[in-house]
Amino acid sequence: MLITHDTRCALDTVVDLVNSAPEDDSAPDGLPDVAALEVFVREHAVSEVGVLTDFDLSAVRRLRSRFAAVFAAPDARTAAGLINELIAAAGTTPRLTDHDGYDWHVHYFAPGASVADHLAADCGMALAFFVVAGEQERLRRCEAPDCRHAFVDLSRNRSRRYCDSRTCGNRLHVAAYRARRKEAAG
Repeated sequence: MLITHDTRCALDTVVDLVNSAPEDDSAPDGLPDVAALEVFVREHAVSEVGVLTDFDLSAVRRLRSRFAAVFAAPDARTAAGLINELIAAAGTTPRLTDHDGYDWHVHYFAPGASVADHLAADCGMALAFFVVAGEQERLRRCEAPDCRHAFVDLSRNRSRRYCDSRTCGNRLHVAAYRARRKEAAG
């Protein structure tokens, strides 16, 4: 599956956005205020965003939960319905652009769109490409029992199980090893 630069950027953005949500009531929100949203926008090079407000923060938080539902979708039909709702509500307006030293690529958000509509359009289309390609199962949640972060499995054989093999995967492998050693020791 060919993944263009702008699609990869949108995928990274949507994964980080979904993972910014608190995992439970005691966990902190990764987007606690407008300043954090500004940092998120800057770090993900979200272009054509004006001054951000509390309204933008609320809209992005609502959008975040809608994207989380896509990662939890049990099948392609459900994911497609959720994505269609996201991109339709964003007023998707595809257009070619070549800004900031990047070659020609497609932006899906309308000029002057809010940051939430921008993210819904561009990130929604990036997720849509996976459904169209029959690869919806690559939109996953970490299988570590104490994690559940979203990620996109870009492995060749669709075998990735953890959001990060160095933390979640390694931690579970070490625990399994120790359990086997303890059982062998009697």
